[in-house]
Amino acid sequence: MNFITPDFMPVLPEIFVLTMACVVLIIDLYLKDENRGVIYLLVLATLVGAAGLTLFVHTPESVTTFNGTFIKDTMSDVLKVFIYLVSGVVFLYSRDYLIERKIFKGEYFALGLFAVLGMMVLVSANNMITIFLGLELMSLALYAMVAFQRDDKNAVEAAMKYFVLGAIASGLLLYGMSIIYGMTGTLDIAEIGTKVSEMPSDNIVLLFGVVFILVGLAFKLGAVPFHMWIPDVYHGAPTAVTLFIATAPKIAAFGMLMRLLVDGLGSLQAHWQEMLVALAVMSIIFGNVIAIAQTNIKRMLAYSTISHVGFLLLGIIAAGANGYSSAMFYIIVYTLMGLGGFGMIILMSRSGFEADELDDLKGLAKRSPWFASMMILIMLSMAGIPPLIGFFAKLAVLQAVIDAGYIWLAVLAVLFSVVGAYYYLRVVWYMVFEEPKETAPIKASFDVQVVMSINGLGMLALGLFPASLIAMCAAAFG
Repeated sequence: MNFITPDFMPVLPEIFVLTMACVVLIIDLYLKDENRGVIYLLVLATLVGAAGLTLFVHTPESVTTFNGTFIKDTMSDVLKVFIYLVSGVVFLYSRDYLIERKIFKGEYFALGLFAVLGMMVLVSANNMITIFLGLELMSLALYAMVAFQRDDKNAVEAAMKYFVLGAIASGLLLYGMSIIYGMTGTLDIAEIGTKVSEMPSDNIVLLFGVVFILVGLAFKLGAVPFHMWIPDVYHGAPTAVTLFIATAPKIAAFGMLMRLLVDGLGSLQAHWQEMLVALAVMSIIFGNVIAIAQTNIKRMLAYSTISHVGFLLLGIIAAGANGYSSAMFYIIVYTLMGLGGFGMIILMSRSGFEADELDDLKGLAKRSPWFASMMILIMLSMAGIPPLIGFFAKLAVLQAVIDAGYIWLAVLAVLFSVVGAYYYLRVVWYMVFEEPKETAPIKASFDVQVVMSINGLGMLALGLFPASLIAMCAAAFG
């Protein structure tokens, strides 16, 4: 048997990130606490280098390597670039938070890099085994990050819940994959797509496999009724970790959804569309309604995430290049909004105090008019108020759903978006019309202030000029 040397060019970004994650672990052993900033700068440089390599090896054509288990195409490259961007901003926002709580350690950044590597593998997976490897690499790093603050019982409890439920979800996903493998005799996504299309679409065993895969995916995304881990994990984890979990992994989960459902099981679209409709409807209704009752911002944004996942699924339901590109546009916009929302909680927190209650936002407009303005832009964008980018993200998904003939689904989504606007506007009310509980000015390093300002103003700038981002997402499915 001849061994064929794989083409390493498409996987250069992954090799680079893996190497740098190991370098970070080694260097951290020899650094004193006061020099830990070197690790932080090294991680940011790693993400910049990975972005450069991704753009360097980019080609319009799809390229597979490692015997077809890894694919590099436009979709994976776009998703990877945003994973680097979002992760870099997460580390930037988290730095002061970690220093104040004396948990500014190399392990946080090394685990973050390994999670990023898992996301990169996940969006480029072209084989069931590669998908599972990427998913578990990302998940195991995230479990450890949630429990990173070991003396915080809430964080440890959240990590246990996340680990147990995540393990169940992974088991269900793996069981679904094994059923599909048993029916098709292959683990290659493209071959699965070909062989499934040759089978009767009402094959009961195939449909069982689809159900288990969808349940596993719904757990990872946080769609109702598999959402139970999201509020507890978001609330219990250190805010720096919550910020990470709520953003970049969602982009990777979208990539996994596309690889499994669209590329592998596209011929069973009529069946998984019906299941996704049920998940989307429950997520939009449940997420928006329950969020109204929350007084903790992290829990409110957790239920908000569930409703946004419902909107993401609408784009997948619509199917076709238009639906998939609108779903991709939506998940990218959501992660940028999530960065700003959780980033503001970090900005207002200080040593021994988490600004994660609605009351903590009271009078922010008087304490810091500029940052209050940024938070208002982010909240209004999440609510889908024009001309902010959140409005165009929802509009793109709704148009795709209407074009696919699901007019009732679009009407329901609009109605519950109005319901959801209440709890976003309530945050604005607290900031503008309530008297502040504190008068101390908000302190943040200059780079955090600049990036937070860009994050907030970006909601308006992208809303006024959304064409470039929309075109980038359309090119991924062109």
